Parts: sequence; structure tokens; C-alpha cells
Amino acid sequence: MNPNRIGRPMSRVEDARLTSGQGTYIEDMNPLPNIHHAAILRSPYPHAKIKAIRTDRAAQMPGIKGIVTGQDIAGMTAPFPVGVTAPVKYYSLAVGKVRFVGEPVAVVVAKNRYLAEDALEAIEVEYEPLPAVVDIEEALEADAPLLHEEVGSNVANHRTFDYGNVNQAFAEADIVLKHKFLYPKYSATPVETYGVIAHYESSGNHLTIWSNFHGPFTLQSVMAAALQMPSNHLRVIIPKDVGGSYGIKSGVFPYMVLMGVVSKKLGLPVKWIEDRQEHLMASSSGTDRVTWIEAAVRKDGTVTGLKMKMVDNVGGYIRAPEPACLYRTHSNSTGAYRIQNLFMETIAVMTNKCPTGLIRGYGGQQLYFPLERIMQMVADKLGMDPADVIRRNLIRAEEFPYHTASGGIYDSGDYHAAFEKALESVDYRRFRERQAQARKEGKYLGIGLACIVEPSGSNMGYITIALTPEQRAKSLPKSGCAEGATVSIDPSGGISVRISTTPTGQGHETVAAQIVGEVLGVDPRSVRVIAEMDTLTSPWSVASGSYSSRFAPIGSSAVYQAAGKIKQKLLNIASGQMNKPTESLDIQNGKVVALDDPQQQISLKRLIGSAHWNPQGLPAGVEPGIHETAFYSIPTALPPDENDFVNGSATYGFVADAVTVEVDADTGEVKILDYITIHDAGKLLNPLIVDGQIMGGLAHGLGGALYEELVYDQNGHFLTGSFMDYLCPTATEMPRVTIKHCETASPLTPLGAKGLGEGNTMSAPVVIANAVADALSPLGISIDSLPLSPNRIWTLMQEARNRTKLLKEEPVI
Repeated sequence: MNPNRIGRPMSRVEDARLTSGQGTYIEDMNPLPNIHHAAILRSPYPHAKIKAIRTDRAAQMPGIKGIVTGQDIAGMTAPFPVGVTAPVKYYSLAVGKVRFVGEPVAVVVAKNRYLAEDALEAIEVEYEPLPAVVDIEEALEADAPLLHEEVGSNVANHRTFDYGNVNQAFAEADIVLKHKFLYPKYSATPVETYGVIAHYESSGNHLTIWSNFHGPFTLQSVMAAALQMPSNHLRVIIPKDVGGSYGIKSGVFPYMVLMGVVSKKLGLPVKWIEDRQEHLMASSSGTDRVTWIEAAVRKDGTVTGLKMKMVDNVGGYIRAPEPACLYRTHSNSTGAYRIQNLFMETIAVMTNKCPTGLIRGYGGQQLYFPLERIMQMVADKLGMDPADVIRRNLIRAEEFPYHTASGGIYDSGDYHAAFEKALESVDYRRFRERQAQARKEGKYLGIGLACIVEPSGSNMGYITIALTPEQRAKSLPKSGCAEGATVSIDPSGGISVRISTTPTGQGHETVAAQIVGEVLGVDPRSVRVIAEMDTLTSPWSVASGSYSSRFAPIGSSAVYQAAGKIKQKLLNIASGQMNKPTESLDIQNGKVVALDDPQQQISLKRLIGSAHWNPQGLPAGVEPGIHETAFYSIPTALPPDENDFVNGSATYGFVADAVTVEVDADTGEVKILDYITIHDAGKLLNPLIVDGQIMGGLAHGLGGALYEELVYDQNGHFLTGSFMDYLCPTATEMPRVTIKHCETASPLTPLGAKGLGEGNTMSAPVVIANAVADALSPLGISIDSLPLSPNRIWTLMQEARNRTKLLKEEPVI
């Protein structure tokens, strides 16, 4: 029998080249001779008209090959398409006006980066500063500074949704809780920043771009539209190694277009590598969000209805794939809870901040922060234990597949079992006893709980929920989450796999090799996986790419099916040579074996040789060669319907977190004592890689909870432009973490796998906030914004103590 490769820990095959310095990143690539280097001049103003750009002096400097400005861009490209009706014109360089600090204004190309940077200082830009707005609520006001006059307001997208019977739920509620929550703007700071190499060939109007862009490849059509060229004339190549992304590198696409235009105008191949200051200031980020949430609650703790008004700050421009952050979690807006009455108002507003885009957890952390906080507030209001409120509202195992109020179809799970495992692992009751004693000693100990649903594998149709049903009806329906893969075997028996999931460090090569190894009965380490992406030669679809934790449910399924096609072809060839029906044969340990007579067997090498060297000897209907491509999608990934119901994801995992903290009474510093996280991601394809992804997601979530925020002053000036001011957690800040798993296989994927790796990015901010709120509950402190930095916590504690002092000093009448 073949050893079971899938589901077993296996060290990553990628690491051999990465740890030996043989990785190939965008900076390592010099695919053409005579590559010149670009530097970008950026706006120091958050909002200003561009009166003039004077480049003559810079153009005359030694080694300068040319300068490109917004006037050139406006003449050579169209505005980027965007999935909303608001007429926002966004170009790769500022045209006539700048709308955030760091917006590109001009590009200098020189023999090397040093000369290009020197020439930037010689460019004179005449600005007329304009009033700026960065606050979400202020940007919504009628008299707010207007970013885009043609839009008429700062609102780029506005929709309302009404599911179930919300009015009845609130009318019949015993209590109604209301609160406003603010979620901060922060980034992902991968070690490798953006990089682009562009080469335009005038002879055929062909543009080739090498970049560490990871998709989704819907953005290939966005780039082609902006460049006004046929899509097959735009070739995008992704190197096999990308130094991290966490979603952020989808935002490199405007620079890909920019460098393509620069190459076309100057007639030179051009290379641009972003520096860290540029990345923090102007690359991309998650959205900051204001949420007003209301919960209709029975006195036993059952939540019967929710109302949420969510306003996302998409920055100076709404650009693809925004406003998707508002809608990525639309189908799981009620989280892990049995709430069938839901009203939502969603608004995307533009302000003078850097534009936003994909980021790990995309919309999940913004959703779960108010949702899981309000669940704890329900418990506080009713005098119940938060664990009991969660138990009462969790979806039950017998209810799967569970249909959410907004159209999501949760494929499988046992949420109660996973939650109880979290409580048991943190020793919940014993900690409560310890907490009570600590409070007598003047210490602030707290425990936080959170249960979240982790969607994976985007149904591309969810993005169109930004449009009304009437607007959607005017165009082709959007749906699906297709991914492709190709498996080939050469004449000597070498197996290769080409994937289009553009990995950024997640171990796709390893898992793909494990899958093919198991299906074909060979050692996975003998399988070569090609992970670099080429839009002219790779199998891909608009959904392809490395985002939305889609490899496990979708990418791996495509690999599995392609390998299955290879297996079937080999069995068909063997059937003719062994005079046995195909269904009576199997591949085991490098041979095709007759199941009714294991002594009757034939080597794979001989069968492979027949397909290549003796095609005339193949059975009727069997084509020569061994090269199979498969595309996979999920049947439940349908377009939104006329009632705005949409199943936005292929599969849905579950995360239950329990966290204990101590808040320093004098400094406000939050110390995490224990972090327990329980995951149900269906069948685990490689547990070793899984736990690594969980730790990475947790680090990102920890940053959002305690450290990271892209800060602007009230006038729109950027204040956190280096790691001196923008704090990221490192290994020394990571707490003690316990990871455990439940595995309820998905019935929708051939391997039973679901996506994993973003869950703790979504759950960590709120579970830590719940723990801190619990610790500080004796002071009456409510946590409704992040990050929970020591100065913020200290200020809250001082304000609470002053209130208590004033109450004690009030005279008795």
C-alpha cells in the first residue's frame, strides 16, 4: 500500500533553497540586459492641487534617461476600473491633484537608483495646499473637504441589507445593547517590499512585467484596461520566491502599470524596488473602520437580532479590489452564532490617507472586533458568564450545513466541541478563582473568549454585492473560485507540477508534492513543483492567486484532480497491457497492481515510457504523452441573488480562542499570560505547515491588538513612517501559545480541507480586547478601540480612577 502522504507533517521542500541563499526574489532578477532603475517622487502634502511640475534641471543631470509625470500617464492610460458606480478617477501617478502623503507625482529613470534619487531633489513641484480630512465621521459630513469633485461627496459606496425580521427581533427583545467601535488602520510589513521590472516591446505592442504581485488575477484585467492593451499583450511573471505579503502585495498593481508606461515612453526596461519608508507611507494597508452595532437580546442571553452600520476608510482613492473589505465577510456577518435577523448598512468613504486593499484577515478583524465585544457586553449586562452566552448562541453540530442570515453556507463543524476544548485547555474555572484572589490583592487579571468563523476561498461573486441587484443585472453574473494546476511526467519518469497560487511563504510546493506523491504512489520529494506564475503559460483564472486562504480548499483540489487524471491515464494504459479492467487496478509504490492478483503488476516507468516512446501501442482513445491540467471550483460559489443572498466563500473553518492577561496597575502594560487557540480547518494537509501559519497569523493579530497603527495627524500628515514609530511585534513579544485542532472534514472539497492561516489575525485583536476589558471591569472601563498600547490603557485607567475619586468626594445631600 502507498504510505499516507496527505495529513502527515513533512518539512518544507522550499526551505532547502531559502536557507542556503538560493532563493529567487524580484530584487535578484535581471531577466534582460540594459535594465535601468526608477525612483519615485512623492507628495509631501495630504491634499493639494498640482500647479506645475518643472523637470528641466533634473533631466539634464548625468545618467538620467527620462522623467514621467502625471500628464504623461493621463495621456497614455485610462483610469483604473473599479467595482463601484462612483466616478472615481485613479491613475498610477497623481493627475492634477494629490490626495494623500506619499502619492506618486513623478518617476525618474537613470542608469542606477542612486542617480535617480539624486535627480528627484532637482524636480520642482508647485502645490496649492487644500484642506484635508482623515477622520471617518468628519469625512461623511456635508461640509467636509471634497477629495473627488466629480463624485460630489466622499462616499464611494453605500448599501443597506435587511435579512430576516429585524424589526420584530428588536421589538420583542428584553434588552437592546448599542455601542460604537473603532478599528485602526495598519499594515502587514513583509520583509520584502514591492518590486517591479517592466519591458515594453514596441514591435508587437507587448508588455512583460515581472513583479512580486500575488493576485488575485482579476487585477490582470484591471491593469490591461488601464494600459488600454489586449490582455494577452500584457504578460505578468511572478518569481518563485516572494518574501511575504499577507495580502499587501496585491497592492503593487498600480506600480506595475506605472513602470509599464515608463518603459513604453522611454524605450527601456525599467526596474523599481520600493524602500521601507515608501512601503509604510504609500503601499497599501487594511482599512480603519467605525462600526455602530446593536444587539437584540433575550434575558437568557440569546441574541435574536443584530444591526450594524459599518464605515470603511478606503483612503484617497477607492481602488480594486475595494470596497471588498466591507463585503468579504458579508456571508459570515453573524459569525459563529445562530442569529437569523440581520440589518447592515455599509459605507466606503474616501479620506486623505493612503488607499487600502487586501490584508491578512481582510475584513474579518474589523467584523469580529465589534461582534465579539458585544457578546461579552451582553454577558456583563445580564450578569452572566461570557462562556455561557457563547454556548447559548453557538451554531449546533446538527445544524450543518448551516445557512446564515445573509446567504453563507457553512459546510461543516462542531463549534461547541472546539469551544469546550478551549475552555478546558485554559482551565477556565480555575482561572476565575485565581482572578478573584488577584483582585483582592489589587491586581488586574482578565480572561478573554472569542469564537470566529474563518472563511476561505473567495467566491468572486461576493465582490458584486457592492452593487444593487438592479446594477448587477446589467452585466455578466460573477461567481466561482476556480484554480488550475498541471501535472506532467516526462519520458524518463520525472514528475513536475505547475501551480498558479503564487505562494508567498505558505509552503504550497510542499503540499502539492505530498498530494501528487500520494495519488501516484511516489516519494513526494521526487516531485518538482513550479510555483512561479506566468500569465502566458500557466493555467490560471480570474480567481487565481495567493489570498483568502484558498490553497487548501481550492488550489490543492486542482492539484489533486490533475494528479487523478494522470493516475487514470496510467491505469488505462496498464489495462491494455495487463488485459485487466481499469477498475481492478491500482497504483501502489511505483507500480500498477492488479487488486485480485497482487503478483500481477507493471512498473510506472514502463507505462510512462509507453506513452512517450511507443504511442502507437497505446489503447484506443488514449493520447500520447502524460500532461494533464485540471481546474477546480466549488458548486456552492454562486452569484448573489436578487435578494442579496450570497455564499461568499468556498469553505468555512472555526477558531475558538481563550486568552489570559495581566494589566500592570502602574504602567498600563498588557502582559499575555496564556494564549489558547483551537482550530477546525477540516482535514489538515500538513500539520507542521498548519501550525506555522497559525503562529504567523497570531503575530499579525497581536500587532493589531497591542502595537500597530498607521497614524495621521488631524491635518493628514503621516506620523509613523519608520519602524521607530510603527511598532511591530517580534519573536520576543510572542506569548506562550497552545495550538490544538478539531478536524471536521469539508464535504465540498475532495480532500476535506478548508483554508487556514488568517483566523488568529481576525480573532487575536478582539480576544485580547475582551481579556483586557475583563481585567479592567472593576474600574468600569470599556474597550472600544485599538491598539491597546500602554499609554492608551494607562489613560483609561487614570480617567476611571479620577471618576471614582470625584464620586467619592461628592457631598452627600
